[in-house]
Amino acid sequence: MHVTDSELTPVFSRTTSGSSVARDRLGAEEILPDTAYQIVHDEALLDGNARLNLATFVTTWMDDHADRLYAETVDKNMIDKDEYPSTAAVENHCWRILADLWHAPSVPDAIGTSTTGSSEACMLGGLAFKRRWQQRRRAEGKPTDKPNLVMSSAVQVCWEKFCNYFEVEPRFVPMTETHKIFDGHDLEKYVDENTIGVVAIMGVTYTGMYEPVREIAAALDAIQRKTGLDIPIHVDGASGAMVAPFLQPDLEWDFRLERVHSINTSGHKYGGVYPGLGWIVWRERQWLPDDLVLDVSYLGGHMPTFALNFSRPGAQVLLQYYLFLRLGYAGYTEMQQSSQDVAVHLSSAIAAMGPFELWSDGTDIPVFAWMLKEGDTQNWSLYDLSDRLRMHGWLVPAYPMPVHLTHITVQRVVVRKDLSMDLADKFLADLATEVAYLEALKSPMPDMGRRAGFHH
Repeated sequence: MHVTDSELTPVFSRTTSGSSVARDRLGAEEILPDTAYQIVHDEALLDGNARLNLATFVTTWMDDHADRLYAETVDKNMIDKDEYPSTAAVENHCWRILADLWHAPSVPDAIGTSTTGSSEACMLGGLAFKRRWQQRRRAEGKPTDKPNLVMSSAVQVCWEKFCNYFEVEPRFVPMTETHKIFDGHDLEKYVDENTIGVVAIMGVTYTGMYEPVREIAAALDAIQRKTGLDIPIHVDGASGAMVAPFLQPDLEWDFRLERVHSINTSGHKYGGVYPGLGWIVWRERQWLPDDLVLDVSYLGGHMPTFALNFSRPGAQVLLQYYLFLRLGYAGYTEMQQSSQDVAVHLSSAIAAMGPFELWSDGTDIPVFAWMLKEGDTQNWSLYDLSDRLRMHGWLVPAYPMPVHLTHITVQRVVVRKDLSMDLADKFLADLATEVAYLEALKSPMPDMGRRAGFHH
């Protein structure tokens, strides 16, 4: 006899639990909320442990007060500034704090906005470059059909998306073993009258290294003196723009350099906030073209908007303000320094293990990468080591370096605030165990040549 499910039926005895529920179409009937919850909860059981994910830059832990604030404000729509004027004011507080942190010459004369992440922020920065270039070319009676953007071959994929979506030619300056980062070398070979701007990265995704923005700016200064070309810089500070002000305060990479027109960062990376949140700030309002800012009538109010997304969460903006208030300069310094201490501890220990050679050591942002010493082993690869670490729950990606260096495979660790020194030592113990296992192999691993599914 069929028994109707109810709250009294044990959750794993309900009819939807005894057979596979519909995954790709709506079910014919409702099911109990705690049953639906359990099904979705169980779907996520086989996901990796976020705390042990050493691949991601994204925040995986916030304190209890932040969690409570998140739950209280999850229903706020950031775009609805007429209904949520206090949240809108908080957004302005946050980007002004960043403008001040990044040494804008006049915070009242700067302009900024929150975004859903650095990818959107980068696209806004690129669009501002393209629009200003087009306006200038039209005023000079010149064509505007062949814009290009110059950047490192190690840029995050969002810049490739920008160039693809908005019809800009990407010009990649290759990384080499001589030039591990884009440092302005041979820049004159890549720029011309159609160059809308140059991207400099504070914290390369592959390795965690800073590109020397001051040197890139100096190279562009020399080019301007020689050719008259005045080319601006956008700093992709997705990670480093929330690290350098605290750990390398004397490093000149921000609005102290006049050629830097705009900077972006990810609030959900070293800003310490749950995803997704990004920020972009322009040094002065003149560098954000007026025709990119739309005045929108929405739910009874008028508001300027220059984001790609319309409706988006307001909770993360409030979380960012919470951290700015709670931590202040000293708190952020302590948080980032603790992460860097763990990164340097890990990189030093890994360099001492024998088969590894560091590509970077975590002294820029708390991120470092290593490779196998040439000729050290023929029986295993870093992909095998990545697989072995997964058995302990650790997610540590192995991947090839960008074009011109694709023959080099590296592994990378991202240290976030929730990776304590104690947990780091547990990782080192597991790493040493698996290295010893692989080093003892008498013949090659059977899956040599297989590549991990990690993409930037």
